[in-house]
Amino acid sequence: MLNNNPKFSQRHPFIFGLFLIILAMVLLISTMAFFSILKNKFSIPFLSTKKIGVVNISGTITDSRKYLDWITTLKNSKNIVGVILRINSPGGVVAPSQEIYEAVRELNQVKPVVVSMGSVAASGAYYISCAAKVIVANPGTITGSIGVVANLISIEGLLKKVGVEDQSIATGKFKMAGSPLRKLTEEQREYLKKLINNLYDQFVEAVAKGRRLDKKKIFPLADGRVFTGMQAKELGLVDYLGNMDKAIQILKKICNISGEIDIIEGPQKKEPLIKRILGSVKNNSPINLKEGFYYICPLYAK
Repeated sequence: MLNNNPKFSQRHPFIFGLFLIILAMVLLISTMAFFSILKNKFSIPFLSTKKIGVVNISGTITDSRKYLDWITTLKNSKNIVGVILRINSPGGVVAPSQEIYEAVRELNQVKPVVVSMGSVAASGAYYISCAAKVIVANPGTITGSIGVVANLISIEGLLKKVGVEDQSIATGKFKMAGSPLRKLTEEQREYLKKLINNLYDQFVEAVAKGRRLDKKKIFPLADGRVFTGMQAKELGLVDYLGNMDKAIQILKKICNISGEIDIIEGPQKKEPLIKRILGSVKNNSPINLKEGFYYICPLYAK
């Protein structure tokens, strides 16, 4: 008996076959992406090998949260044997720089940390570098700038010219110190100067401790000047001259590692799930010529 209602697969075998192939590819890609994301997020013994972690610090440092989270992840991962701190930053706000410095210092007590300086690693970025075991800079890296600055302006004179008078009410004589609406009094200026000097002493103390130098040797260099990587090496502010590869080789030697090793970079940018999946698939594609498993992310006391 003839079938008057043949199935779609019978009526269009080529299209149906093509659909099955596409479905199989989608399932394969989804599975690869799932395990790729899972591999980075969790330490799974049968997927894991020994790795080097990389903390990318770039741009002006205004917030530390993403860096602290990534440093903690690397610190707690059993598969991470050492960490590269890749810095390309002019520095930033004092407190976030100090928070990252402390996190790196604690990490370095558990796993060796080697700094690789990019084009610039100055001010707060140099502050952070001093928490590492070894600092590597390019000969042309701009670093140093050990010091603190408070940028204050006063528009009181301008307001008077346009007929505007400040009538702010404050609870104490120092509450308005630094307000652009009023000029600093001499008493306020001395107060702020002591505040800045205290932060400066903290900076110098961190540099001296990290570089294992007497503070007396740091003070002559801590006048806000920047140095090239070559100058910094001569002054004892960095240990070696070289690029990222040089820093990795030094870290591998410290960790007694020979041969190739996987590298995981972070912190990751927050991206849509589909973009993360496609990125993960690209990294694990058979036609990908790079070795290892990579997560690429983009990273001021004065």
